[in-house]
Amino acid sequence: MNHLRELLVGSPLPTHQLSDERLNGVRALAAFSPDALSSIAYANQEIYLGLVVAGAAGLVYSWRIGLAIALLLAIVAFSYRQTIHEYPSGGGSYVVARENLGALAGLVAAAALLIDYTLTAAVSLTAGVAALASAFPTLWDYRVPLALGFLVLITLANLRGLRESGTLMAVPVYFFLASYLTMLIVGAIKMLVGDPRPFAETAPPAVESATTFLILHAFASGCTALTGIEAISNGVPAFKPPQTQNAQRVLAVMAVLMAILFLGSIGLTQYFGITARADETILSALARYVFDDSPFYFLVQTATLAILVVAANTSYAGFPRLASILAQDSYLPRQFSLLGDRLVFSNGMMLLAGLAGALIVGFGGDTHALIPLFAVGVFIAFTLSQAGMVVHWLRLRGRGWPLKALVNGIGAAATTVTLVVVSVSKFLDGAWMVLILIPVGVWFFLTIRSHYRQVAIELSLRGAVPDPTPMPMPRIVLPVSGMHRGVYHALRYACSISNNVTAVYIEISPGAADRLREQWAIWGQDVPLVVIPSPYRSVVGPLLEYLDQTDRQYADGQLASLILPEFVPAHWWQNLLHNQTAWLLKLALLYRRRRSGTFRAIIDVPLYLRK
Repeated sequence: MNHLRELLVGSPLPTHQLSDERLNGVRALAAFSPDALSSIAYANQEIYLGLVVAGAAGLVYSWRIGLAIALLLAIVAFSYRQTIHEYPSGGGSYVVARENLGALAGLVAAAALLIDYTLTAAVSLTAGVAALASAFPTLWDYRVPLALGFLVLITLANLRGLRESGTLMAVPVYFFLASYLTMLIVGAIKMLVGDPRPFAETAPPAVESATTFLILHAFASGCTALTGIEAISNGVPAFKPPQTQNAQRVLAVMAVLMAILFLGSIGLTQYFGITARADETILSALARYVFDDSPFYFLVQTATLAILVVAANTSYAGFPRLASILAQDSYLPRQFSLLGDRLVFSNGMMLLAGLAGALIVGFGGDTHALIPLFAVGVFIAFTLSQAGMVVHWLRLRGRGWPLKALVNGIGAAATTVTLVVVSVSKFLDGAWMVLILIPVGVWFFLTIRSHYRQVAIELSLRGAVPDPTPMPMPRIVLPVSGMHRGVYHALRYACSISNNVTAVYIEISPGAADRLREQWAIWGQDVPLVVIPSPYRSVVGPLLEYLDQTDRQYADGQLASLILPEFVPAHWWQNLLHNQTAWLLKLALLYRRRRSGTFRAIIDVPLYLRK
C-alpha cells in the first residue's frame, strides 16, 4: 500500500522544504487563475442560454451585460488588491470579515467560500466535459464518469504538492491563453475584413419577451465569470517572497486577462451573430465560426477542456487552506490544520474531492443545473470582505485611508447590489439551497467550536490537587477465545502487572469449553478460568454483564482492567477473514459512560502474524 501511495502522490517531504514549495509568478498564475480564466466558458454559455429564449431581441443585450460584468470585475479586483496588502497571512473574506465585522460574519463568509470552492470544482469539470462533448457529441452520455475521472486526476496532482501541481497546471493554462488569444486575434481580423451579421438573421424564434427580469437573470448567470478572484487573497502565503507584491501582480495580470477573454469572446459572438446548437456550447460555436472545422477548432476545444479541468485546481489551492485556518480557530476538526506528507493540506483536499464528486453525481454532470447554486456564495463572500475592509480603514485610519475606504465601499455596494440580483433571479433555480446551506454550515462551525471548548474545560488541571495516594494494583480480566500463542503472550503480560488476573471464556456452544479447560491446566499459569454460557450466542453482552457484576462484588473504587489478546494479519485484506470480536469489545467499552468518574483501562496485546 505504501509503495502504491508513493507512486501516486510521491514520497514524504521534510518540513524544511516548505519554503521550496512556494510558487513564483508563473506557477502562481497557473495555480490560482484557472478558475477565473476558464469561467468565460460557462459564464458566456449561461448568458447565452439566458437570452436566447427571447431570440434576437434578447441576444443583443449580451454585449451590455458583458460590459457590466467587466466593470464589476475591475471593481472587485482592485478592492482585493488592497485586501492582499492588509492581510498577507491569507484567509481572504473569512479573516477580513472575522476581524472587522465579528466572528459570525466571518463564519458566514467561510461557509459561503467553502460552498463556492466545492461548486467551482464540480462546475469546472462538468463544463470541461461539455466542451469535449461539443466536439465529440457521442460523449454526452458519459459526462459523469468522465468528470469523475478528471476529478481523480486533479486530486492526485494536488496531493503531490504545491510546486508540482503548479508546474503541471502551467501547461494547460498557458496553452489555453495562447489558443484563445489566437482565436480572438483571428476573429478580430475577420471583423476588420467582414461585415457584421445581426442576430435577427441567426437567432431562433423567441419564446419569451426580453423583459427586465430576463436580462437581470442573464446578468446574474454571467456573474459566475467573477469566480476565482478570491483565491489569490486566500493563498498569499503560497507565494514566494515578497509575497504581497507577487500576489498583487498576479491578481492584476489575471484580471486583465479575464477582461480580454470575456469581452473579446462576447464581442465576437455578437458581431457575427453566432448562435449554438442544442448539443454545443456558445464558445464551441464561436471557435467553429472562426476556424471552421479545421484542426485549430479542435485545438481550441482541447484547450477549453484542459483549462476547465485544471480550473478545479483553484479550489484545491483555496479550500484546504481556508479549512486549515478554520481548523486552527477550532471551527473545523483539527486534522484539517495539519500538513500532509507532501507539505499540502491533504485532508482538506480529500474532503473537497468527496464533496465535488457527490455534486457531479447528484446533478448528473449537468453544468447548467449546477450554475444557479454558484454565484450566491461568491457574492456573499465578496460583500462581507469589502464591507470588512471599509470598517478596517475606518478603524485604522492610516495614510490615504479615505480613498482606500471609498474604493472598498464602492466594491461593497457593487457586490451587494449584484448579490440581491443574483439571489432573487436565481432563487427558484436552486439558489435557495445555498441560502439554506450557509446557515447550516455556520451552525456546524459553532457546534465544533463548542465541543472543543467543552473538551478543554474538562481536560484542564485548573483547580485540581495532586493526589499522592498510589493507585491500587489493577484487577485484570482477560477474555479468551481459546488457547493459542496470542492468548499466552497476553496472559504472561497480565500476570506481570497484577496478581489478580481472571480469564473469561464465553461459551457459545455447550461443551465448547472442555478442550480449553484441558489446555488451560497446562498453560494457564494458575490463573482462574471462568466459563460463562451464552445461550443466545452473544459474546459482548455476557462479558459486559460479568464485568459489572465483579465490579459490584469487589466495590474497591476501581473498575477491572481489560487485556485483549489480538492477532494482526500480515495483509489488510486478511482482516475480512476473521471475527472482529476485540474491536467490538473496545467499541462497546469505550462509549460506555460512567457517572462515577472511574475508568476502565483497555489494553491491547497484539501478536503480528508473518504470512
